Amino acid sequence: MPEKLTPHQRRVLEVLFSTPQEFSAQDLHQELKKQQQRVGLATIYRALKVLQQHGKVQTRTLTNGEAVYSIASAHRHHLTCVNCGTSMPLLNCPVHELEQELAQTQKFQVFYHTLEFFGLCQNCAEVGALA
Repeated sequence: MPEKLTPHQRRVLEVLFSTPQEFSAQDLHQELKKQQQRVGLATIYRALKVLQQHGKVQTRTLTNGEAVYSIASAHRHHLTCVNCGTSMPLLNCPVHELEQELAQTQKFQVFYHTLEFFGLCQNCAEVGALA
């Protein structure tokens, strides 16, 4: 992590720490504006990139192509419907042991991992969404 966070990086982290939900860069921008913080969208993207490079923030791409960000300490695992875009979290981590093995055998410092399965949710499957 950088020696010292910039004020913008600190503000982005504070918003992400304040809730378990994921935020897009645009959502973060709106949230900071609500808090009377003057920060541009490009600055938010730069802050997110630095925070991600240092393992503090993780990103995931939704089916519509939008990136969402969260604190990297919480691994994210999802079942995502390709029809309606619903994303349901998986409660158990099926790759935690693999992460530990890679850290040991490959001497690789893992900051975080994501796991996402794509398919149809129960509702879309019942209505024959892809039929």
